[in-house]
Amino acid sequence: MRFRLTPRETSFYDMFAASADNIVAGSKLLLELLGADTSARAEIAERMRAAEHAGDDATHAIFHQLNSSFITPFDREDIYSLASSLDDIMDFMEEAVDLVVLYNIEELPRGVEQQIEVLARAAELTAEAMPHLRTMENLTEYWIEVNRLENQADQIHRKLLAHLFNGKYDAIEVLKLKQIVDVLEEAADAFEHVANTVETIAVKES
Repeated sequence: MRFRLTPRETSFYDMFAASADNIVAGSKLLLELLGADTSARAEIAERMRAAEHAGDDATHAIFHQLNSSFITPFDREDIYSLASSLDDIMDFMEEAVDLVVLYNIEELPRGVEQQIEVLARAAELTAEAMPHLRTMENLTEYWIEVNRLENQADQIHRKLLAHLFNGKYDAIEVLKLKQIVDVLEEAADAFEHVANTVETIAVKES
C-alpha cells in the first residue's frame, strides 16, 4: 500500500460496509420469497421496499460525504462507482420481488432458486469484503469468487430462458417470467461490477 502524508476521510469504509450489510438483508428476503405462499409475498415485498429505501439513504450519504470531503481514501470516481453499483444491486433485487407480486406469479420456474442462491452467496462475500477496503488486503479471492459466481449465474440464466421457451408456458406468462429472471441476472451482473471496482481500487492503491 502507498504511504500517505495526508489524512483521509475514513467514514466511507463504514458506509460501504453498511450498504453491503443491507444487501445481505435484501438477499435474505429473496430467499424468503422462494418458500412463501402467494398470500405472504406482498408483506415480503413491503419489507424489500424498506430495505431498498435504506440502500438509497446509504448511497445518498456516501455521495454527500464525497461532495463534502476534501481528501478521500481513494479516487472519487471509484467511490462513486462502488456506491452506485451497490445501489444497483439493491434496486434489481427489489424490482424482482415487486414484479413477482405485481404479476401475481403463482409458481416461479425451476431454476430461479439457483439464481437467488447465487445472489445470496455473492451478497455474503461482498459484505465480508467491504471492511478489507481499509487495508486493501485479502481481497483477491473475493473478486475471483464473485466473477465465478457471475459466470454461474449466466449459465443458470440461459437454462432458465431455454426452459421458458420450451412451450410449457403461454406467451404472456413467458414475458412475465422472463422479465423476472432477467432482473435477477442484472443483479448478478451488478455484483460483478462491485467486485471489478474493488479490484480496480486495490490495484491503484497497491
